[in-house]
Amino acid sequence: MIKIKNLTKKYNDLIAVNNITLSIDENQIFALLGLNGAGKTTLIKMLSCLTSPTSGDAFIFEKSILTHSALIKKSINISPQETSVAQNLTVLENLIFVAQVYGFNKKQAIEKSKQLIKLFELNDKTNTLSKKLSGGQQRKLGIAMALISEPKILFLDEPTLGLDIISRRNLWKIIKKIKEKTLVVLTTHYLDEVEHLADKVAIMKDGKVIESDTVKNIISKTGQMNFEEAFVWLSQKEQ
Repeated sequence: MIKIKNLTKKYNDLIAVNNITLSIDENQIFALLGLNGAGKTTLIKMLSCLTSPTSGDAFIFEKSILTHSALIKKSINISPQETSVAQNLTVLENLIFVAQVYGFNKKQAIEKSKQLIKLFELNDKTNTLSKKLSGGQQRKLGIAMALISEPKILFLDEPTLGLDIISRRNLWKIIKKIKEKTLVVLTTHYLDEVEHLADKVAIMKDGKVIESDTVKNIISKTGQMNFEEAFVWLSQKEQ
């Protein structure tokens, strides 16, 4: 579904993404890992057509991000770290508004919104102002809003950042459900989250992908006891 070929992004003398070649298959949860500054966010911005590469290309549904960005944007969406909900609208109003922005008529927008409210277990908050939601509930709403356009690929940037363990685990269940119809590409600093969710992982360092495989295979390849030790070992290893 995603094929990345020699993708590079430079900001003056800084190489944020350095000649990455990588494939991501459909029907999975794919995790991008790395320490701060590794290039994860820049890579996602290029794949979601929010910034152009300096060189190289990536193909989403066999369409180039260089020449078919408008078509690609119709099939993807992104849920950023920062909440994107309108605080003075209710949960239902937020979803209906976004659905209508994407071209659904009023009836379709209401129906789609109610489906997502059920999926994200926000039924008892349907008519609650967003500013009165907990952090976990706001995160759920933000991801639901990103799904309203029925994207084939959903980019999640730190989906459970700052949430308590119960809220995180509730969101994990929902992300697993999303994967049934949508390729999920996520970034996170929570390694237990990766172990629980990810079908495949790419670990980045200094703008490069230094390892890409399943959690189990990465542990085996590095000879470490667990994934946390494997990640630390790879992150500190001289390339």
